[in-house]
Amino acid sequence: MVSKDNTPLAYEKRGNGPPLLLVHGSGIDHTYWETVTPQLERHFTVCAIDRRGRGQSGDSRSYAIQREFEDIAALIGNISGPVDVIGHSYGALCSLEAALLTRNIRRLVLYEPPIYTTIDIPYPADAPVLFNTYIKNGNYEKALLLLYKIGDAPVSELDLQKAQPNWQARLAATPTLAREAFGARGYNFSPNRFRNMETPTLLLVGSKTTPFYKAATEAVHRALPNSQVAVLHGQGHEAVVTAPELFLREVLNFLAH
Repeated sequence: MVSKDNTPLAYEKRGNGPPLLLVHGSGIDHTYWETVTPQLERHFTVCAIDRRGRGQSGDSRSYAIQREFEDIAALIGNISGPVDVIGHSYGALCSLEAALLTRNIRRLVLYEPPIYTTIDIPYPADAPVLFNTYIKNGNYEKALLLLYKIGDAPVSELDLQKAQPNWQARLAATPTLAREAFGARGYNFSPNRFRNMETPTLLLVGSKTTPFYKAATEAVHRALPNSQVAVLHGQGHEAVVTAPELFLREVLNFLAH
């Protein structure tokens, strides 16, 4: 399909049942969901998007976070019937904002959107230059590690990603990471904009995730009039990979109602 600014967007469609849209986070494409898609497609028609600049989707010359919100809303509008949406990390932020652009979302699941509230994660002033230098020299893994450090993410998460079959897809997506990492910092979360958003929303947060994501989840929960929080015990930011059964139990229980 084509987004509002004429960027082609690709998505994989599998399964049978009511529509469910999966929106991946930074540093990967739709293959992020491979640990849970087989189970989800038993209950839903699963549409897993490649966000712009990833996988088989196109990209625009200039980047603006608003276009990402519009992409998700456009795809939801392209799917017939009310759509359930699951967004992870940056994809959760995009999904949250898309909910203000369409009335076609039935239920919304957000796993740790990167929203800056009272907690700021400082980064060296030369970080953007260093990142671009790594990319220019083709050292995508060093660039990826730099952003993990900036995001206060444990190196163990990077090691986990290296062990996955889609590691090469992560490396291929690395050049798009800086615009999202620094774009999220420029995003202004205004709770008042969501005061009339009645979409039932499940907020997932790992018990062992960083304080940054815990604060972000709490901020969104306070802002949304119809939300609930489920804590994924023993997990961090990547329970989709590290504890798919736990993730699925919480999600399926919420979407079944």
